[in-house]
Amino acid sequence: METFEFTEHSHRRYNALTGEWVLVSPHRTKRPWQGKVEKPPVDDRPEYDPKCYLCPGNERIGGEKNPEYKDVYVFQNDFSALVPDIPDGDFIKGDLFRAESERGFCKVICFSPRHDLTIPEMEVDAIKKVVDLWQKEYKEIGGLDYINHVQIFENKGDIMGCSNPHPHGQIWAQTSVPGEPAKESIKQKEYFEKHGKTLLEDYVAEELASGERVLVENDHFVALVPFWANWPFETMIISKKAKQSLAELNEEEKLALADAYKKLTVMYDNLFEVSFPYSAGIHQAPTDGKDYPEWHLHMHFYPPLLRSASVKKFMVGYEMMANPQRDITAEQAAEKLRALPTVHFKEQ
Repeated sequence: METFEFTEHSHRRYNALTGEWVLVSPHRTKRPWQGKVEKPPVDDRPEYDPKCYLCPGNERIGGEKNPEYKDVYVFQNDFSALVPDIPDGDFIKGDLFRAESERGFCKVICFSPRHDLTIPEMEVDAIKKVVDLWQKEYKEIGGLDYINHVQIFENKGDIMGCSNPHPHGQIWAQTSVPGEPAKESIKQKEYFEKHGKTLLEDYVAEELASGERVLVENDHFVALVPFWANWPFETMIISKKAKQSLAELNEEEKLALADAYKKLTVMYDNLFEVSFPYSAGIHQAPTDGKDYPEWHLHMHFYPPLLRSASVKKFMVGYEMMANPQRDITAEQAAEKLRALPTVHFKEQ
């Protein structure tokens, strides 16, 4: 009987953060692709777009006018999915029907006044201002008595549902802790109570010792392809030391996070020489005033590009109905990303 090999044979991998499994089928990378192939978008945006509702000085859809901002700028989302002024209420009918009111609000963060830039094309000092604002908003929003969770995220590219190409991210804050961080909270607490250290502190140490899936490392953060990666070229940025949230980062650590953020996204853009689409989000401790020593700050990146800028992969079929599945292994993805130049392809 032949020996089992990660790179050749189907297997399941355990996601220690969520308690879920992913099916990995590396042999499927050899199959021919006859599915949909899209033409990669041409990124020829101007520095300023008079029709863009996020550019400095322009009027937004709701009638408000943006100031002539020079770096980062944050404002209340004109079309918030969550609003603060709703009454408490619920609906319960037996064990099968349940609903309850949810308070919160949403903000938009413009990363730069320049319409034509994205994170990998910005300077690290400019990205650090984004991290500064993340920290400020997390502290202020999380300090509100009815906000127990602050979700900071970025959707890049229209394929990921981004409605405006101007470089920006969002903050959604709410009373309850959403599903994904809630699952991570459970597994992190279980691990901390058993080992007396955070799950990701031990995980990062193991990954650094191996180096097989590590992409970027500086004094305070590491970017890697997680062992349990599901999406094509899925990655994480994780603080080396256990930090419950952005609130605990000092100036040097915030700069290090900005550095990792840029270097990772440069790798992404260089992979297929396009403005690489992804959804990214920061997971950190709840903001209900309690201490969460088990929580470890990290940032997820979920990109859909599978083989090229024209071939995309989303969760369908088996993945929607049964279990997450991927073809390219975490190690193969890391190898491809590590082999790329560190200079953005537009500058080469």
